[in-house]
Amino acid sequence: MMSTRRVLLADDHALFAEALAKLLSRNYEVVGVAASGRALLESFRVCLPDVVVTDITMPLLSGLDCARRLRRDPHKAKIVFLTMHVDPDLARECFKCGGSAFVVKECAFEELVVAIEAAMENRRYLSRGLSAEFHENVANAAKMDSDYGLLTSRQEEILQLFAEGKTAKEIASLMNLSTRTIEWYKYNMMRLLRIKNSAELLRKAVRLKLVV
Repeated sequence: MMSTRRVLLADDHALFAEALAKLLSRNYEVVGVAASGRALLESFRVCLPDVVVTDITMPLLSGLDCARRLRRDPHKAKIVFLTMHVDPDLARECFKCGGSAFVVKECAFEELVVAIEAAMENRRYLSRGLSAEFHENVANAAKMDSDYGLLTSRQEEILQLFAEGKTAKEIASLMNLSTRTIEWYKYNMMRLLRIKNSAELLRKAVRLKLVV
């Protein structure tokens, strides 16, 4: 019997998203499927879901960036992260961003409903297929600052767009800002992250899972 809980799904892989939506529709009301971070935020304001199931690496804002913004939204929803990255540091960052569950994509079809139910009961969920060492690493890790904490939400968004190969001019057009303003943001990001050139900035974006 389908639950009245409303689920918003975000993943930029169309076939995978379609399969997940079909799976989730057996138990929940799937109110939308977004293919990018920006589309997720736009759909969230319209659909007002109870649960957001989101990939981490997506175009036009990562799942982590979206989670940080959703935490400030008056409408509160549980956030379940999906990822192909088996990385305890990334899992800790997901929970610091307000996530309730960290599900590895290869386990999604077996575990996603369980993860959503755990989230709705205010319990933290980690994929069962991950090693005991991984679980212990996440559970016992001391709270620590991350590189993300140095940047504003706007800077994070611009960094991702640079990492996706867009020029300062293209980013300026997309964000309705001047090219000079985008270059100023870039300069300040490099200063805050103690980075000397654009190549290092792109490598930093990859390390932070803004792009694959």
